[in-house]
Parts: sequence; structure tokens; C-alpha cells
Amino acid sequence: MNWHIIWKNVKEWLLVLTSFSLFCFFLYQPFKIPSGSMIPTLLVGDFLLVNKYCYGYSNDSFRIGTFTFPLPKIGRDLHSDKLPQRGDVVVFRNEKDKNQNYIKRVIGLPKDKIELKNGIVYINDKPAELKEDGEYSIIEKDEYVIYRKYIEKLPNGREHVIIKKYAFGDGALDNVGPYYVPEGCYFMMGDNRDNSQDSRVLEAVGFIPLDCILGRAECLFFSSSCEIYEVLKWVFSMRFERFFTAIR
Repeated sequence: MNWHIIWKNVKEWLLVLTSFSLFCFFLYQPFKIPSGSMIPTLLVGDFLLVNKYCYGYSNDSFRIGTFTFPLPKIGRDLHSDKLPQRGDVVVFRNEKDKNQNYIKRVIGLPKDKIELKNGIVYINDKPAELKEDGEYSIIEKDEYVIYRKYIEKLPNGREHVIIKKYAFGDGALDNVGPYYVPEGCYFMMGDNRDNSQDSRVLEAVGFIPLDCILGRAECLFFSSSCEIYEVLKWVFSMRFERFFTAIR
């Protein structure tokens, strides 16, 4: 047995694993989407990369699952051009749900007034613009359910797609607020407006401090409608059209 060749191969694998670990720890970390709260932007089974350095680092930037590495306290010292912006899709730690990682869209900035009236988002008393964009179907309990699709435009000009299961005003969270976002915090909402537990539910999510934000979701690199252990379904479940697409 040639131990020199074995050790050479081991060193190469260690180098690859170390490089990948450092890449995930400091730069981009992969996440899997477990729920449908961000449909149609993100689907259950999407795998994405989160930019961890775009907003600077805090202790919550260094999390694997629900474990945060016990590092000395890190505080973000940021200029305004590096702060989260309306329309960004971000991963954050929800302190009110056993420190689980959530992914939502930034709707409100610090000191904003956010209110929903008949399903329309009002930011500082001005309604977000909405434009109809057809229908969107989702399988629920083995049946197709038709949602209405809209393009929502935020005050900074950013546009994204949202869906509504119920008519405007009929959703459980269509008439809530006003919310006054505290300094240093952000207001998050899911794109699947009638099926998202987000900042509209103060007791379950509420306002998210900047230091709880892990980073900005930027790119999908893999997507499948089946679980990873369902090997026989892999070929037919892969959503190839979603591979390596930017998140908007």
C-alpha cells in the first residue's frame, strides 16, 4: 500500500473541504427553502446562496442551522449603502420562533410606518403600486388551487411578484397595522401574502433587528420538488429552468 499517494489524496480532499467551509462561513452559505411563504419567488425545494458579507458581519452571520458559533460580540458598523433595502430577500434569525431561520422580503425600513388596508401595503401612508399579472396555480392537498398574481412596486422602484389566494380585503392579514418600525429594525413580508407568517404577526415574528439578519439571498443553484432521499424521483422532479437564476 502506497501511503504517500493515500496521504496526497487525503490532503487534496482536506484542502477542498477547508476551502468550501471557509467559503460558506465568510462569503456565501447555501440554504434550502422549507415552506411556501415566498412563492412564487422561491419554491419549496429550492436551494439558494445567501451573501453573508453584503451587510457586514454580526454574530448571526456565522450560523449553521440554528447553531450560532460562540464568537466575541460582533457589531455592524455600516454606511447606508450597505444596509438592507426595500425589496431585498433576506435570511434572518427569528428570536420568537426558537431562533429558527426565516426568509422573507424587506418591506419596511427603520422609522417607517407600515399599514395594510384591504391587502394593499402602505409605506409611510403611500400605497405600493400593484399591477395584475395573471394567475398562478399551486397544488394543495392534491388539488390545484388558483391564485391571482400581481407585480408590486415599492417606493424605491423595486418590483417583485406576489400572489393572493383570497380577494383583497378577505385575507386574515389584509387589514393590519399601523406598525412603526423601530430604529435598527426591519419589517419583513412573504410574497405569498395569504400564507406567510411574517412581521405582520407581532407575537410570532414582529420587527427584525439588523444583527439578526444573516444575509441577502442572491442566487438559486438547484431546485427539486422531491426530497433528497427519494432517489427514484430525482430525474423527473428537478426544475432545471430554476438552476442558476438570480433572486429578485
